[in-house]
Amino acid sequence: MTSELTLLVLRIVFIVVLWLFVFFIVYALRSDLFGQRARKLPTDQQAAQAQAAQAAPAAARPAAAPAAPRTPPPASGVTSPPSRLVITKGAKSGLEMPLSDGPLTIGRSSESNLIIRDDYTSTHHARLMLWNGQWVIQDLDSTNGTFVSGERVSAPTPVPIGTTVTIGTTSFELRR
Repeated sequence: MTSELTLLVLRIVFIVVLWLFVFFIVYALRSDLFGQRARKLPTDQQAAQAQAAQAAPAAARPAAAPAAPRTPPPASGVTSPPSRLVITKGAKSGLEMPLSDGPLTIGRSSESNLIIRDDYTSTHHARLMLWNGQWVIQDLDSTNGTFVSGERVSAPTPVPIGTTVTIGTTSFELRR
């Protein structure tokens, strides 16, 4: 009697573990095919409030030395900001997109402003945004990374005019 009961319990546990494994595989396939849920992007006002909230506690403690800028300062004289994005390498080579004041999202998702469909681009890969009069690119925790002039981006990084940005197998530049 007890051996039959033990065998029945083992069978039930095995079936439950098997079904959990199947659900895990289906979930992994679903997130790979359709991507994770899109994060709501903060508005300019919410971003300014978050930046002010982070700056207030930082003022109370000694500040670390600021990181050196990645790009050289612009040449003397007033220069106009870039007005278009030009794809220089990849499946959409030659495509030009006008830049507006709002952020430009880049990825495989159909919700992205610039859709790049290749195996090395994440669903929500990067965001190009105008910040204090300068275009910066932010990697959105992509798997294969975003590169500016061959260097992997780990924080919002300025993108000067004519600098190559690489996402997956696609490269682009900002131009006037």
